[in-house]
Amino acid sequence: MVGMHISQIRRYEAGQSQPTLDAIRKLAMALTVSADMLLFEKDETGPDEELKLQFEAVSRLDPEEKKIIRSVIESMILRHEAKRWSNSPCLKTLPWWNVSP
Repeated sequence: MVGMHISQIRRYEAGQSQPTLDAIRKLAMALTVSADMLLFEKDETGPDEELKLQFEAVSRLDPEEKKIIRSVIESMILRHEAKRWSNSPCLKTLPWWNVSP
């Protein structure tokens, strides 16, 4: 079914051996799951459940609307990162950070 010996699969399961990409592909096909299901924990891939429906809806928009959505998402990510960095204790130790105008 998979094209590999059961002892090899047991070595993968025991962590004694690492499967090749081809072996992962074969296992995923035999188990009728994605390779992601074999490689990652549930919370390590893709958007969270709350956003999946929205992303599916966005995939049906026309290219110009998708471009706008992408811009909004990128802006929110940049805003989040800027806020995170501005609250960083390392940044506040820099001499130029707390200089008044």
